[in-house]
Amino acid sequence: MPKFGPSIKSLLTNKDKPYELARTPLNEHCSAVLLKKLLEKLGDPGKVLIPCDFPGMAECLALADLDASINLMPLSVWKKVSLPNLSPTCTTIELADRSISRPVGVAEDVFVKVGTFHFSADIVVVDFDADPRVPLILGRSFLKT
Repeated sequence: MPKFGPSIKSLLTNKDKPYELARTPLNEHCSAVLLKKLLEKLGDPGKVLIPCDFPGMAECLALADLDASINLMPLSVWKKVSLPNLSPTCTTIELADRSISRPVGVAEDVFVKVGTFHFSADIVVVDFDADPRVPLILGRSFLKT
């Protein structure tokens, strides 16, 4: 017999008990939905920055970008951190400003430390001017893990 069987049986035998259940107090969210009140709108959180650790960098905030299909790092940042050697690649990348860029290479199986967790990611290294506040762009491939 299912676990809820005895409770359904007791509800059917006691006719006054369902009315007691109908008078349960609601929290603010449920009562607002029932009364059709509009809840207070929350502001846009803006860009999502993920703090991550690399040896050789004091602070690293990675931009979580759902539109990017790859993980991207500028060449100047790659030279600062001690990452594995770059594997050559013959791909071309279209950046957000519609410019075409050729990557310097791909750093494969880089361990990105986020909090206490380590994630393996392939990072495409491109020679472009980086925003010093956000040296790394993490795309959908990283955010899926």
